[in-house]
Amino acid sequence: MSRSNNVNTSRVAAAKGVAFSKSPVLAVRLPTWRSRVVLFVLFAAFVALGVRALWLQGVSTQFLQKQGASRYMHTLELPATRGKITDRDGQVLASSVPVKAIWAIPEDVQEAPPAKLKQLARLLDMTDAELQKKLDSDRSFVYLKRQVEQDVSDQIAKLDIDGIQTRKEYKRFYPQGEVTTHVVGFTNVEDQGQESMELAQQKTLQGVTGSRRVIKDRLGHIVEDIESVREPHDGKDLTLSIDSKIQYIAFTQVKDAVEKFHAKAGAAVVLDVHTGEVLALANWPTYNPNDRSKLTGEQLRNRVMTDTFEPGSSLKPFTVGLALDEKRITPHTMFDTGAGSALIGGHIIHDTHPHYLIDVQTIIQKSSNIGTSKIALGMPAQDMWEMFTKVGFGQQPKWGFPGAVAGRVRPYKLWRTVEQANMSFGQGISVSLIQLARAYMIFARDGDIIPLSFQKVSEAPHGTPVVSPKTAAEMREMLEMVTQPGGSAVKAQVPGYRVGGKTGTAQKVLNGRYSQTKYIGNFIGMAPMSNPRFIIAVMIDEPGGPVHVGGDVAGPVFSALAAQALRAKNVAPDSDLTHIIIPESAAQGNM
Repeated sequence: MSRSNNVNTSRVAAAKGVAFSKSPVLAVRLPTWRSRVVLFVLFAAFVALGVRALWLQGVSTQFLQKQGASRYMHTLELPATRGKITDRDGQVLASSVPVKAIWAIPEDVQEAPPAKLKQLARLLDMTDAELQKKLDSDRSFVYLKRQVEQDVSDQIAKLDIDGIQTRKEYKRFYPQGEVTTHVVGFTNVEDQGQESMELAQQKTLQGVTGSRRVIKDRLGHIVEDIESVREPHDGKDLTLSIDSKIQYIAFTQVKDAVEKFHAKAGAAVVLDVHTGEVLALANWPTYNPNDRSKLTGEQLRNRVMTDTFEPGSSLKPFTVGLALDEKRITPHTMFDTGAGSALIGGHIIHDTHPHYLIDVQTIIQKSSNIGTSKIALGMPAQDMWEMFTKVGFGQQPKWGFPGAVAGRVRPYKLWRTVEQANMSFGQGISVSLIQLARAYMIFARDGDIIPLSFQKVSEAPHGTPVVSPKTAAEMREMLEMVTQPGGSAVKAQVPGYRVGGKTGTAQKVLNGRYSQTKYIGNFIGMAPMSNPRFIIAVMIDEPGGPVHVGGDVAGPVFSALAAQALRAKNVAPDSDLTHIIIPESAAQGNM
């Protein structure tokens, strides 16, 4: 029906007195039940909405409040200050200084004026492209730079760029730089210890971070401080056993020796005989922990702790000391070393010079391989092995210092005759420099050995007996002869003090064979001999040129280091000899 016809029909109906509600136009052509279904559905929907509203506003208020708070309430981390590291006298070796981390909300920074972004890049020491690359991130949070100095952070804040924020953090500073770095170590950008004592004492030094709840606006600005959740607890300070004066002396002497002899590397360690404290530990090459931009693996290597080598003749005192302790020999027992070579176990063993018939103390003084081998073969291999293990060779160190190695001592049941002979003078066995230094404790003390400590100790530890006091005294006399005219380490003498020790020169093992051109020279000594206070071990790796034996490359380092350390600690002289003249022909021993 057309619209005009409907209008006409309505008019006709009205003219005849028909009610409007009865108009044919309003006549319902759909079934009544359908309208009731629609009405029910609408009613049910309103009931569901009411129940949902009641549930959200009456029952789940905690959830909604939490969701709402997450939009504006934030928990800020309050970093704890890492504990200081000091030397035994309180001199600071590592401390934390406050700095800022610069971070951004990329979405908010995009509208910043280009001129301000250029200034920001310059302050962050970045190119415009590098900064834009970070800001192009699709993340809601991105670090632009960590550990920014306070004055630079203040200049960035003055730029007033929306979306650029700062966070307080700490940067580790090492006042003595490369001198103590192999003892102290360093931390990463997260203030976590990475090397040496920074790593070993991480839990003690790091402390516990705190937190606070704050309200922030959409730009990240704090508008209200709500509450403290947990207060930060700063890390504990750490006092090392290191003596900064002796450490500096050791470092400079090792550096000078490496440069003088054109060596690959060098290392030295100084131990306190009475307490077992490590007073100095130096390596070269080294690195500056305050600037590690050009760091290499060679610089990181803590050669005192992690490098093992065949000690050579510096191991001979342990063979001789064992034989003395078992009363198989005396210092005056004679041995025929021949004209400088001997057939032992089907192999020829050499001395650098012919010594013929000599006594035990001369075997040590002249460093005779043949004489030491004959002493060793007069004892069971098991006895030698037990001696080596008692002083710590081949045993995993328990000094609380990361990276310390065990070295290698093969089981005695596998030793052949020539291998036992070789081990007696330091071949076929590997040790670290600090293991070798600690082992000499049995001679510097009254035959016992004590643990080492990298932290300052309040009282001397109890020792474990290895040899008798009588044997230790006899060995000290022999070791002192090594530094006297006719010995192999006359260059280790110290004016005004009696000193003793043993040289060692070992061929490096390359591709399973002994090199004929690359050596490690070492000297392990003690001073003063009247009452030993220090044990000093020096190692020079691959000295260049014709001079490579331990007495010539490591002996002078010991001499200079011992002289300055004794004076630094006010140790009284025990010798009337104050001026030493070393004749060219004085050193006639082995290596």
